[in-house]
Amino acid sequence: MRPENRAVDALRPITFELGFARHAEGSCLVKFGHTHVLCTASVENSVPPWLRGGGQGWVTAEYGMLPRSTHQRMRREASAGKLSGRTQEIQRLIGRSLRAVCDLKALGERQVVLDCDVIQADGGTRTAAITGAWVALKQATDWLVSEKVLAASPLTAQVAAISCGVVEGEPRLDLEYVEDSAAEVDANFVLSSSGQIIEIQATGEERSFTDEEFAQLMSLAKSGTHLLFDHQRQALGIGA
Repeated sequence: MRPENRAVDALRPITFELGFARHAEGSCLVKFGHTHVLCTASVENSVPPWLRGGGQGWVTAEYGMLPRSTHQRMRREASAGKLSGRTQEIQRLIGRSLRAVCDLKALGERQVVLDCDVIQADGGTRTAAITGAWVALKQATDWLVSEKVLAASPLTAQVAAISCGVVEGEPRLDLEYVEDSAAEVDANFVLSSSGQIIEIQATGEERSFTDEEFAQLMSLAKSGTHLLFDHQRQALGIGA
């Protein structure tokens, strides 16, 4: 049985607490079960040097895990003087995922920085970060519209991410840490509400996997992200 007797196609309890950081243009505390990530969106009226004068904006992300977000205290990466390869890979993934659903020319020459800080980790921190970061980005772009900086939102779709895996020969949705650490096959799916695939990360941790198993994981991911899109809309008070 899965933890808390969840069905193989069931998400953990999902919540979004909007406005968690009062000074940010957009923010939410997203919870995927016991995985809690604070996502904030900050609007900057400048772009990286290589984009200056090009008439388009940029969306980027930073990701980090707080020292006691896991069972044992980890050292802050800032004190080590460099980011780990895992951290760099995840924050690039978050940035790519959000840029995929943002019209950068419509954003104008400004940058939105998404900060995703893991307060508590229990598997799926990158997928929770992407899903929560979109909510924060939506709030920030809505703020730009309300301030009459932009005529309309530059967002073209929603984006959400979910983990899937094969554990004890069984395809499962939204893995907790105890499942993730024992998974034979581990995958992360980033999908848009327009039905497009943004990114898939799939690895045979203990063995290779078949086309049929991948198709089962893909089906779980689609159903899971559809539910996440509903949660995002409900949190923001917007229709489908």
